[in-house]
Amino acid sequence: MRAGEQRRPTLADVAAEAGVSVALVSIVMRDAPGASAATRQRVLEVARRLDYQPDSRARLLRSGESRLLGVVFGVQHPFQHDLLTGLYDAADKQGYELTLSAVTPRRDERTAIGGLLQDRCAAMILLGPQIPVAELAALAGRMPVVVMMRGVRHKAVDVVRTDDVRGLNLAVDHLVTLGHTRIAHVDGGRMIASAERRQGYHEAMRRHGLEAYARVVVGGFGEEDGARAARELLADPPTAVTMFNDLSAAGLLDVVQRHGLAIPGDLSVVGYDDSSFSRLAHIDLTTVAQDIDTLTTLAVARAVERIAGGGVTNREIVIPPRLIIRGTTGSAPTP
Repeated sequence: MRAGEQRRPTLADVAAEAGVSVALVSIVMRDAPGASAATRQRVLEVARRLDYQPDSRARLLRSGESRLLGVVFGVQHPFQHDLLTGLYDAADKQGYELTLSAVTPRRDERTAIGGLLQDRCAAMILLGPQIPVAELAALAGRMPVVVMMRGVRHKAVDVVRTDDVRGLNLAVDHLVTLGHTRIAHVDGGRMIASAERRQGYHEAMRRHGLEAYARVVVGGFGEEDGARAARELLADPPTAVTMFNDLSAAGLLDVVQRHGLAIPGDLSVVGYDDSSFSRLAHIDLTTVAQDIDTLTTLAVARAVERIAGGGVTNREIVIPPRLIIRGTTGSAPTP
């Protein structure tokens, strides 16, 4: 412990202050029978005064029972942060806790997964993993694994994801309704789900007889990817563009507005995810929303079913998205 840091109060501290045994304090903290009402009240008052916080994770590990769900997420993905909020709520309702392991620019997925294996998690939930299917299957041989935001065709791996093809269908259909024909798509490059969203874009353009106007620009998941794609599009601007995600849409919006294009007067933009920042007044992004509550509830429920040995036959659950119309889309400009 560093100088100046306060030591965290322990069961022994509460016991000494209350004048009872450590075992009796443990009974009170677990709300188990064996302590009188007066003793229970005294112990709880001392615990509050000392700001004692029970370490439920340590207790579970000592008992040999793990009610921990490990979650691997990317710190650079705002939508994954939104998913974490839903996962915490869903896990709490099931009587489980989450332990998190982050993927950062200097910490890869395999390292993040390895950290959770040391935590003795009962199951693992991976948000948009990039590692090969064979590695996901090998991990699923050690514990239940639920993958979100990615399709995985392997009988050992459970999947809960959004219908990304449908999502881009909704985006293109909306723009066509507004009179747009020159609709471009900035994809996610090598990111998971990029292929499905690109497929949805091409499928919708063909359905509307707009194959001749189809134009895909290589993008990525970040603002800088959207900015780079914007600079490429400015050479011959379309009247509308669908984006791989909201973060790349933010980068594109910044560049095109700095170059004097009005949004949505000159260019309509549709994002993807309905990330929390896309609702901010100065962004007000039309976007394809993923159903966070449904996705996270089903992911946690599937993990718990697998922990209990449930024999679920349908390994993949696909949730339909919905379109959220805000201020970045409008009628196609007149020639």
